[in-house]
Amino acid sequence: MRRMTEEALENAFAGESMAHMKYLAFAEIAEKDGYPNVARLFTAIAYAEQVHATNHARNLGYLKKTTDNLLAGMDGENFEIDEMYPAYAAIAKLQEEKGAQLAIHYALEAEKIHADMYQDAAASVKQGEDIDDESVWVCPVCGHTHRGKEAPDRCPVCKVKKERYKKF
Repeated sequence: MRRMTEEALENAFAGESMAHMKYLAFAEIAEKDGYPNVARLFTAIAYAEQVHATNHARNLGYLKKTTDNLLAGMDGENFEIDEMYPAYAAIAKLQEEKGAQLAIHYALEAEKIHADMYQDAAASVKQGEDIDDESVWVCPVCGHTHRGKEAPDRCPVCKVKKERYKKF
């Protein structure tokens, strides 16, 4: 692929990905505000944006076999752990942005777990096996992620009660 086309698709992928996430967040707010049909509209359009982003990712060569995708996920998480979030944390601390500092701390702690989960999954897939059939629980406040029959009694990062975790 020629460089200008690749750059255009990378920018489009980033924009569509961001739109997808923003619209899902907008849907949650609309639902809480009592507008279920508006929430459904945001959710549907978020899905359309995901379709666009996936098409761009496919053309950019981002989508590969599961083992490769797990390694890419692990690499991404490790970049966030080792470089991105420490740099962002330093900026937020320097500028005394307490909300940003907390959001960055939450993300960093979750990314560490995600990297380990990808590593474990990659080891299983490398052996030709799927991971164990366990529920995945995500804290809706900080993103702490846990695999098992139940969520932890309290989130180890932000102390949210287990009843608030979302089950996957």
